[in-house]
Amino acid sequence: MNEGRVVPVRPVRVITRPALPIPQAGEIRREGGAWRDRLGRPLTDLRISVTDHCNFRCRYCMPKEKFAKNHQFLAMTELLTFEEILRVSRIAVRNGIEKIRLTGGEPLLRKGIEGLVADLAQLKTPAGKPIDLAMTTNGSLLVRKAEALKAAGLKRVTVSLDAIDEEIFQGFNDVGYPAAKVLEAIDFAQKTGLKVKVNTVVKKGVNEGEIVRIAERFRGTGVIPRFIEYMDVGNANGWRMDEVVPSREVVSRIAERWPVEPMAHTTPGETASRWRYTDGSGEFGVISSVTQNFCRTCSRVRLSMEGRLYLCLFASIGYDIRTMLRGGCTEKELEDAFGRIWTNREDRYSELRALGAAPERDKVEMNYIGG
Repeated sequence: MNEGRVVPVRPVRVITRPALPIPQAGEIRREGGAWRDRLGRPLTDLRISVTDHCNFRCRYCMPKEKFAKNHQFLAMTELLTFEEILRVSRIAVRNGIEKIRLTGGEPLLRKGIEGLVADLAQLKTPAGKPIDLAMTTNGSLLVRKAEALKAAGLKRVTVSLDAIDEEIFQGFNDVGYPAAKVLEAIDFAQKTGLKVKVNTVVKKGVNEGEIVRIAERFRGTGVIPRFIEYMDVGNANGWRMDEVVPSREVVSRIAERWPVEPMAHTTPGETASRWRYTDGSGEFGVISSVTQNFCRTCSRVRLSMEGRLYLCLFASIGYDIRTMLRGGCTEKELEDAFGRIWTNREDRYSELRALGAAPERDKVEMNYIGG
């Protein structure tokens, strides 16, 4: 694919959700090769949702009450093409992006995803460093896809696993998919050479009892579990603060079983606090987005499957760049638009929530922009 290629104009269904206007003027702030927002935060991470489809109906993300069998997902013509995704990604990598993560929905449901992985894996930073390319998945198709993904250039995969107990896990995914199959997929992915992390959303009264069990399952295996505080993402999950299990409790439960000690962050803006077992059996992480927000170091932008840029996980409206992509814009026009969008960013929802000053608003759903 040629750099600078202009994508031909295509028929586009009108996006009915409102969009933020793309800033048309103003300075584009840069420092150290990366765009900087109004709080001085660099843009280093791009998360790309490739589909809103998912074959699970997890209670905290896509509950059946809101996403029934007749739910209307986006048509293929509304999704960004792989060429369009690659075009945006090239620009992002030229301007500070070092990490790209593919999400969904369930990204492995997108036909031909291996081809997109192969193209993205060829991208390098201006210094010639390969990007850190990863994917988040529910694991249901991973045994079928892992070898091809690894061959295409995927480096890391994060698998969602909210419980090992079958009743609890199947209650979470609400489609009867067995935890044993996800565990099999994790083992298989690791054997292919992929680095594997596991994400566990902890919800009070549901799966606190699985914390130590999951930690024990992956101790000494090289797989890193990460325990995530139940978040108020979207509007469909009926989030309540009293359902949050603070990360400090997660660490305390594990420390009662095995001695642990904190680890330093590996990169600025890292969301997980890292802990290791003092006996050398590995590490685990906790993500405290509710009780210890990390807005001040957030370096992420999210590209939705229909071409919206969202500047915060808790945003309600994104910037429509699909119209630009399909309207024959030049590389310079697209790059300037992206740069101004980030430069004008001042989002810090979780920080404001902690201060009791977060705005009341509908938020975009998790399946639309990924985690």
